This record gives sequence, structure tokens and C-alpha cells, in this order.
Amino acid sequence: MPAEEMQETKETAAQQAPSEEPVVAESPAEETQDLSKELEAARAQAEEYLNLAQHVQADFDNFRRRNESVRADAYADGQRNVAGAMLSVLDNLERALDSAPEDSPLRSGVELTLKAMRDTYGKLKVTEINRLGEKFDPNLENAVMRGTAEEGEPGTVCQVLQKGYSMNGVVIRHAMVKVVADD
Repeated sequence: MPAEEMQETKETAAQQAPSEEPVVAESPAEETQDLSKELEAARAQAEEYLNLAQHVQADFDNFRRRNESVRADAYADGQRNVAGAMLSVLDNLERALDSAPEDSPLRSGVELTLKAMRDTYGKLKVTEINRLGEKFDPNLENAVMRGTAEEGEPGTVCQVLQKGYSMNGVVIRHAMVKVVADD
């Protein structure tokens, strides 16, 4: 092929080929700037994920603490309910002890059972509400009778008809009392 034809073929091929822009290599400064932007974006995203993880952890810790508190409250409520239900047994043991003759095997058996019951209540921190002679407190006692002025000072408890009990500072049964009237 003659040189002129080759030249024409090259020109025709150059005209038919799509024109591509020449690739300009970025300068090192521009490349560093792009990498810095990508790095900053990645750091911002990592910081966002860290904050999210910390919030989720804090929420979970709060949830766990609330659950523990609710569980402890429910357990304490259950203990108070059982202790309150068993107070009638304690009352009956005290009545049986009062009516049992001295030196009888029945009396010694009731005494041992009553002691075991009181020891168990002691471990549960159940205490008797004993306010005989003190000012009437409706938070601790139920007044069911009125006493006379000869029985004590006005507004004071002159007789306990049924013992009251509290557990860890919470009343599980109010005492039934007779109160001297405020005349």
C-alpha cells in the first residue's frame, strides 16, 4: 500500500472513531485532597456508628436496671403477701399457747412451733407494731373501739385487740386497737 493511501486510511479512521478526551492525570495535591475528604467522611460515619452503639448500650443498661428494680419489688411484694397470709397462723399459735395448761406436752409443742415461726419472721424482718399507750396513728392502727378517760390520755391507744405487723417498714397488717376518746 502506498504511503498516501495509508495516510488517508488513518485520517478516515480518526474521523470515524469517537473522540475521547485525553486522560489528564490528577496532580498529587488533588489526589491527596480527595483521599482526605474520603477519610473525613469515613471518620464521620464511624463516629456516628459509635454514638449509636453507645446510645443502644445506655438504653440496654437502663432497661436492665429497671427490670432488676421491678423484679426486686415483685419479690418483696410476694414476701409481704405470704408473711401477711401466715399472720393468722401466728395468732392461732399464740391463742393455743394462752389456753394450753402449764406443763403439758401440747404447750411445749406449741411453744416450739411459735418460736420457730417468730424466728422465721425475724429473718424476714417482720416486726410487731406495739404502740400501747402511744398517740394513735392511723397509718399503723385501725381504731375499732373507744375507750374512756379513765383508761388513759385522750387520743392514745389503751388496748391492742389484734397485733399489727410491718415488714421492712411497710405495714402488712394494721393493729386493731381501742383508743381513748377525745372528749
